[in-house]
Amino acid sequence: MAAAHALLLARTVAATRSRGSTVARAARSFSALPAAAPAAAGGVSDEAFGALKATLLEFMHERIYPNEVEFLKQCHAQGKGTSEWTHPPLIIDLMREAKAAGLWNLFLPADTAALVGGKYGGGLTNLQYADLCEIMGTSVHAEFAAQATNCTSPDTGNMETIARFGSEEQKRRWLDPLLAGEIRSCFAMTEPDVASSDATNVSVDIRGDGDDYVVNGRKWWITGAGSLHCKVMILMGKTDVDAPPHAQQSMLLVPMDAPGIRLVRPLTVFGDDDAPKGHMEMVFEDLRVPKDSVLWEPGKGFEIAQRRLGPGRIHHCMRAIGQCERALSLMCARAESRVAFGKPLAARDGVLEDVARARGDIDAARHLVREAAHLMDAKGNTDAHTRQLLSIVKALVPATLQRIADQAMQLHGAAGLCADTPLVHIFAAARILRIADGPDAVHWRKAGQMEFKQQRSSRLAPLGLYTPPRDANEPHFRYTTDAVSPAKQAELDAFEALMRE
Repeated sequence: MAAAHALLLARTVAATRSRGSTVARAARSFSALPAAAPAAAGGVSDEAFGALKATLLEFMHERIYPNEVEFLKQCHAQGKGTSEWTHPPLIIDLMREAKAAGLWNLFLPADTAALVGGKYGGGLTNLQYADLCEIMGTSVHAEFAAQATNCTSPDTGNMETIARFGSEEQKRRWLDPLLAGEIRSCFAMTEPDVASSDATNVSVDIRGDGDDYVVNGRKWWITGAGSLHCKVMILMGKTDVDAPPHAQQSMLLVPMDAPGIRLVRPLTVFGDDDAPKGHMEMVFEDLRVPKDSVLWEPGKGFEIAQRRLGPGRIHHCMRAIGQCERALSLMCARAESRVAFGKPLAARDGVLEDVARARGDIDAARHLVREAAHLMDAKGNTDAHTRQLLSIVKALVPATLQRIADQAMQLHGAAGLCADTPLVHIFAAARILRIADGPDAVHWRKAGQMEFKQQRSSRLAPLGLYTPPRDANEPHFRYTTDAVSPAKQAELDAFEALMRE
């Protein structure tokens, strides 16, 4: 195993120094969106953004790519025989360096950064962040660079949620240390006994008792809850079963050291426990928290969830574009380095088509992601077109990544199945994303429903079909009682006589 890690490290460093194809692709100059589109509020100047991107690329070259194997080794060591998971030492060093370099809280959009006084970094538009997030996604683990820059899930969504819906005391207690990177958090929504893709199904019981809420129930796939750095949980459950379906849920800010929280087990993805964050199954047994722990107000949990998940979904997809680029880079390098049956793999029609299709799929996916980011800036997360495009992006991009990663693995043969390349990690991340934050089918369904609604009021809707008039002036081919011409009747009679012979 040590030899394999050393080999991968050597290949990684060599690739970043000689070929540089992944970073070159990630650093491409994107064409601007249509000038007629409304300008997004906030953001930084083109000059400042160019400098920030250059700093990030240097950080990726110098500190992230060369340390990919060490990062995985330190993460895997956390999951061996201990329940006390903490940050790998490497991440702690990189967090300090990233913060000092100004690569901190890059995800924080301009409007949210303004809510917290602009003292914790951020301030980009969603479109600007899309470029940086893609670059960060080119690493072996989609969230390696994101962790170093305090841009990892579920913390990003939790920080935005507290900034927008939290009280001043909640912000002081939880948001400030999250933005500073002092603590981590988790988001407890998914449950094992209901279809959690429908948020109205959540069944964890939140019951009022004097000045407190008492919580009982079970959650699972709670990302980040395995770490000792996780100090706060946003918990979604039912506070009023008699209210309308979308007003029954509330969200609470729960300290992770509150009595009544039991971590049952870390759930594994393809055998990996994803230490030190983990995806935990949790039980709440008479968990008691003050009523002032509620976010916004009781009954607003569903609405908060809808607003929270949009940015998180597109952040995953932004990173997934970077993962696509990494997989395609590996695919091309492999095809150029192997000869089978007297011919380089790169010269075979099937491989050429796979590579070309992958390039087209990546660029198409990138365009949709960037358009969605632009709409978030211009119209907000609650705009109908924005929400539809976010659903399309969330369903399309992870599936695209999974397909390209699978093709790259196939081209690598047996090497594609082991840790000598990042492909197994990329494939696993893609497969997770096709379920996390809502499965493909739910997003396609939502996008389809919205499309029907939009089409009904479309300027093209009145055009309809080319239907001829159905009245007295309607043209006709002939009546069945019309007399047949003598010549055609003779032809019919001759045919029937021939058949009688």
